[in-house]
Amino acid sequence: MASSYSTDLKLELMVTGENSGTWGDKTNTNLNLLQQAIAGYQAVSLTSTNTSLLMTDATISNARNAVLKFTGTLSANSQVTIPNGIEKTYILNNGTSGAYTLAFKTSSGTGVTFATTDKGSKLVYSDGTNVNEVPLGTPGGSNTQVQFNSSDTFAGTSNLVWDGSNLKIGAQGDLRLSDSTGGEYVGLQAPATVTTNVVFTLPGADGTADQVIKTDGSGNLTFTDVSGGTSWQAVKTTTFTAVAGEGYFVDTSSGSYTATLPATPTLGDEVTFVDYAGTFDTNNLTVGRNSENIQGSAADLTVSVERAGLTLVYSGATQGWLLKDK
Repeated sequence: MASSYSTDLKLELMVTGENSGTWGDKTNTNLNLLQQAIAGYQAVSLTSTNTSLLMTDATISNARNAVLKFTGTLSANSQVTIPNGIEKTYILNNGTSGAYTLAFKTSSGTGVTFATTDKGSKLVYSDGTNVNEVPLGTPGGSNTQVQFNSSDTFAGTSNLVWDGSNLKIGAQGDLRLSDSTGGEYVGLQAPATVTTNVVFTLPGADGTADQVIKTDGSGNLTFTDVSGGTSWQAVKTTTFTAVAGEGYFVDTSSGSYTATLPATPTLGDEVTFVDYAGTFDTNNLTVGRNSENIQGSAADLTVSVERAGLTLVYSGATQGWLLKDK
């Protein structure tokens, strides 16, 4: 009676009393095939979009290897197939180049797919119909990975703790942001003693040039114009719109005109006007309210005092702009 072959690994199954004189050679062949299935490695160069691996009876075959590394440059989404009916595990490594997917499947079934940027490894098994992936779980820590121990601290330190929602740096440790070479850094550090927990919420958008960050007293940070100093501008000789935080030398020697206050002011915004040529008495300056109250009144302000200098500060919608000094 002739030999038959196993379904999965295609080993030769010899019948008692057959293969006289060649039984040893055939047994050695079977052992080599088992070795290939258990520990065999092969780099398979992919030269087309569809590559079929073989499992041949009693012969070393590429589909029998335990580990398969795929190489070559992909020019399109590609696939590698193994014959139907094979029940076997594989370790796959995608060593190809090119931003295309690579699938590994049975001839007529489904399989697993490496994404366009996935050049890693997969542990899979074929159940004879489809190829299925074995989840490998969360990788352990390394110099490129983060790993927790059982108490939710990072491996190797007790000062860095993940509480499920927040990352905590203990013992007044720094949060260090390194430069492009990693040689120097900018660090953030808590004070030595904190009596009340404080969380600072950063602004959701960038501010404008020369603004600073301020807090509302509850940890909410916003960008705002610098107060407490005046940015003086060149002499004005005609109608203009003022900017919060600026001071203006106003020349009305050629005739009266209007200086319009800033639109949508915020609490504490200040604007200063000074009679540059001593002509406010003859050619008045009109301060346009720009839809906000001035001194609690919905009316523009007329300045008619020679050599007058005044600063208006915004107090809110009710009283609007108030005279800080005059």
